[in-house]
Amino acid sequence: MDLVTDEEPRSGAEVAAQMAASGALDEIFSKIDAGELDLTGAEGFIPGLVKAALERGLQAELTGHLGYEKGAEESSLFANSRNGSTPKTVATSVGDIELNTPRDREGSFTPRLVPKGSRRLGGLDEMIISLYAGGMTIRDIEHHLRSTLGTELSHETISKITGEVLEEVLAWQRRPLEALYPVIYLDALVVKVRDGGHVRNKAAHIAVGVDIEGIKHVLGIWVQASEGAKFWASVCAELANRGVRDVLIVCCDGLTGFPEAIEATWHNATVQTCVVHLIRAATRFVSYQHRKSVAAALKPIYQAADAEAARIEFEAFKASDLGQRYPNTVATFENAWERFTPFLAFPPELRRVIYTTNSIESLNFQLRKMKRPRFDAAPV
Repeated sequence: MDLVTDEEPRSGAEVAAQMAASGALDEIFSKIDAGELDLTGAEGFIPGLVKAALERGLQAELTGHLGYEKGAEESSLFANSRNGSTPKTVATSVGDIELNTPRDREGSFTPRLVPKGSRRLGGLDEMIISLYAGGMTIRDIEHHLRSTLGTELSHETISKITGEVLEEVLAWQRRPLEALYPVIYLDALVVKVRDGGHVRNKAAHIAVGVDIEGIKHVLGIWVQASEGAKFWASVCAELANRGVRDVLIVCCDGLTGFPEAIEATWHNATVQTCVVHLIRAATRFVSYQHRKSVAAALKPIYQAADAEAARIEFEAFKASDLGQRYPNTVATFENAWERFTPFLAFPPELRRVIYTTNSIESLNFQLRKMKRPRFDAAPV
């Protein structure tokens, strides 16, 4: 049956759907329905199809190497010839497959489809890396491959595959960046990292930039023993060295010395204290029974029309019963006032973008989900 069309199918799934629609797979479907054909497993149809395709490809490679088709009359004119095959087991994303790898008499044939010494096909490596990136431990991956695919891979082999990701991570970490990011968010997340034989808390310093098209990019992640303004200064310097020449607004938490560390690299950047972090700090020593009331009383301050109106609301809170009861809350806002008010000069649409590091908070949430049960990931 001719399945060639003017427009070539773009994927194997489309080819399969086209064959099913044409009736070319009806006989196979009938055998599956009758229980005469298994799709997966050691003797399944899909592994058998992969085996047939690989062996056909290897034979085609050998034909190209020798220069003549198998059984051709002119084969006697060639010095080199076919010399049987060698059995070989390869692990694939559909399970282990027994291949018959063809040989030549001179031993000069080097297959590319399944290279010599290779015991895994590429798709399996991608699957292992995907499972590892999703938070599974090496032991979990080993069990998953054995129970679902029937593939036996050692702990050392899986560890070697996942270790290859580190080169890609380093390349990503050092990639060039845009010259201008209108907004950059800087924040740190405490994560558990295996360090030698111990699991320790460390600070993952995260930078997220918003480009001129409004698209967010993770600019980098740096893991250190603890968060500090001195290290943040080195992060900003590294971002500048990778191409970031100018930033309009940098949103960060209220860490002492943080704004100065930012301004040492980008002199004209506006440093905006994250309002969410500020409210958390302001309510840290507020009793639980008054926390909601204090948060509600603070809302008119950061929702004010401008800095002057915010100062009026702040003075009103300062003179109120809650303000008198919790002087630490008043002092927190007072000390952060210069870095808190810049976003009030922008319209409401922009305020929602720059007044909080929530863009990083959402990323942190995903990182916490992955790291919560797993401590064997290497530092980024």
